[in-house]
Amino acid sequence: MKAVFYHKPDSGYKDETGIKYHFPQSYLSRVAKSLNDWIVYYGPVKGLRGRYYTGIALVKSVEPDLEHAGLHYAFLDYYIDFDRPVEYKEGGGFERRLVERSGIINQGYKVQAVRMLEDAEFATIVSAGLSTPEAWPDRNAPDYANHMDAFSESPQPEIIDAEFDRPVVELLTRRKWRDIKFRQNVRVAYDRTCAFTNLKLINGRGRPEVEAAHIRPVENGGNDWIRNGLALSGTVHWMFDRGMLSLADDLTILVSRHLNEDVSHFLNKDMKAKVPVNVAHAPHPAYLEWHRKEKFKK
Repeated sequence: MKAVFYHKPDSGYKDETGIKYHFPQSYLSRVAKSLNDWIVYYGPVKGLRGRYYTGIALVKSVEPDLEHAGLHYAFLDYYIDFDRPVEYKEGGGFERRLVERSGIINQGYKVQAVRMLEDAEFATIVSAGLSTPEAWPDRNAPDYANHMDAFSESPQPEIIDAEFDRPVVELLTRRKWRDIKFRQNVRVAYDRTCAFTNLKLINGRGRPEVEAAHIRPVENGGNDWIRNGLALSGTVHWMFDRGMLSLADDLTILVSRHLNEDVSHFLNKDMKAKVPVNVAHAPHPAYLEWHRKEKFKK
């Protein structure tokens, strides 16, 4: 069964967005019901008042915390950010037990860190969070991409059925669709500008040259969290993926001695990456550390 997981970035729990969710024994039975099903992240968003749905993930296992009695972990997969934070009260509310028809908020239910979701509720939340069309399709995409629905790979009728969420679920694991959403979120966060060169190149059809790079590739255990992403120009993306470039925690651009050309003139003059000021969008140190250890050729 699907669920809502409350997440506060500065809480005392050892959460890692999209990787693992730390929770007390009191919620074990509910979390166990969500095993092999989808959850929606919910909680505060910096700079905004209220509570919001912010992304989704799949629960792949539930295990005890061996270091702390009475605590457990839900290990997650297929995380992806919503295109925008979706306030829980929007449009009269999404969870019927949380926002009553009269508009009154069930305060006792609101404070529960894990809440079960009906399929129709999940489908409606996902539709609200992931239906923003991509403003700037890939520069090599066909012209019809400007009119693509956010849940589509080609023009087609609306596929979100609030009474039956199978079309939503089928799309959520589709790699091509996820790549489009990841690219969309990263390019919006970086304003279509390469983090390593500060170039913002737009072609004659208004399409940006910049690409979305996974810091830790999906095939190596990475996910589609925006903090596992960087906006990079094509050539820089190629060098980053092959370990010719990397990034220190202080955002210093690292250049491999294995490069057969000096590329320093091509990079930002101060050799610092330009990343979003909003920490919720900036590259996460854990992913940068992985790239330096596993990819970077010193």
